[in-house]
Amino acid sequence: MINIQKAAIIGCGFVGTSIAFSLVQKGIFSELVLIDANEKKAEGEAMDLSHGLPFTKPMEIRAGSYEDIADCAMIIITAGANQKPGETRLDLVHKNVEIYKSIIPKIVEKNQEATLLIVSNPVDIMTRITYALSGFNPRRVLGSGTALDTARLRYLLGESLSVDPRNVHAYVMGEHGDSEFVPWSQAMIATKPILSLCEEQGEGGMEVICGDELKRIEEDVRGAAYQIIEAKSATYYGIGMALSRITRAILGDENSVLTVSAMLRGEYGQNDVYAGVPCIINKNGIFRVLPLDLSEEEKRRLGESCDTLRASFDELEQ
Repeated sequence: MINIQKAAIIGCGFVGTSIAFSLVQKGIFSELVLIDANEKKAEGEAMDLSHGLPFTKPMEIRAGSYEDIADCAMIIITAGANQKPGETRLDLVHKNVEIYKSIIPKIVEKNQEATLLIVSNPVDIMTRITYALSGFNPRRVLGSGTALDTARLRYLLGESLSVDPRNVHAYVMGEHGDSEFVPWSQAMIATKPILSLCEEQGEGGMEVICGDELKRIEEDVRGAAYQIIEAKSATYYGIGMALSRITRAILGDENSVLTVSAMLRGEYGQNDVYAGVPCIINKNGIFRVLPLDLSEEEKRRLGESCDTLRASFDELEQ
């Protein structure tokens, strides 16, 4: 029987442990199992996290093995090679596919009811690989997608407009990578379309934000990971918080809208590809993809991003 209060994280690198730290702080689960090829590291991370439990909710944190995942409601997979300076996320695909070919069958052998949440890059490809290897319902196989990119976008827009980023409603769609894009027609401050701010020339004291500034923000979002990796070798805090948010939406059956990597089956005219799109998330994983009213140009850009992802996936099968 599945224990909805139990989760496992496979991969105890910077990303996996940052996710664990965020989950512990939020008190989302009552039991958390850490699994890593380096068993000693998993034990050390579990001990370190456990020592902080007097400051948060009671829970059990321990290192474990695949034997311990049989009753997990959620399995978060971060295992894989790290992105190096100058390397794209798609450059990682061959390394990480081999790792997943050893991990996913072990999961399926022990648990066929959990929701699988994929974080390893290139996340859209790795999520599709997981779906293919597991045979799970695609609703229960989802990736972190462009959730972090969307958070970066909202932060930068909030900073540019002097608005709380929690009141910015905008999305990054497509590949979590170089072909991602912002559908500006859907970007709003509360219910105010951001594109309309250009026409108002700063009425009401709000800063003007126009074409060049929007392009700069989109480029900054796309290049954020490269900047962080160059500065400190890896990104992990932001994705840790993003994953705890996705996890909370699933465990709490929230029906929240988040931009995760989901299997497209006709939405936006796309089929058989995982890409970052706004989805309604609940206890079933992806309840449904939420179609946005994209412009023709935005549909074209999404199509091109999906084509990039298909080409990368097809290369693996050759």
